[in-house]
Amino acid sequence: MNLPAPAPLSAATCPRCGGGFACGAQAGRCDCFELHLIEALRAELAARYTGCLCLACLRELATASTTPS
Repeated sequence: MNLPAPAPLSAATCPRCGGGFACGAQAGRCDCFELHLIEALRAELAARYTGCLCLACLRELATASTTPS
């Protein structure tokens, strides 16, 4: 039985830092799926950026959103 090949990762540019990264959201298997972002942060990011952010930026923002100021 032949299984379908997994969808390839897409080359992307982070709209926050300008860095390149491989986005797997369309392939259904992206590292960002494992990050927990609070709903307020998700809404802010959706309003501010189009497209995906790189994992480094998402990690930084997730940490900053849970760290008391």
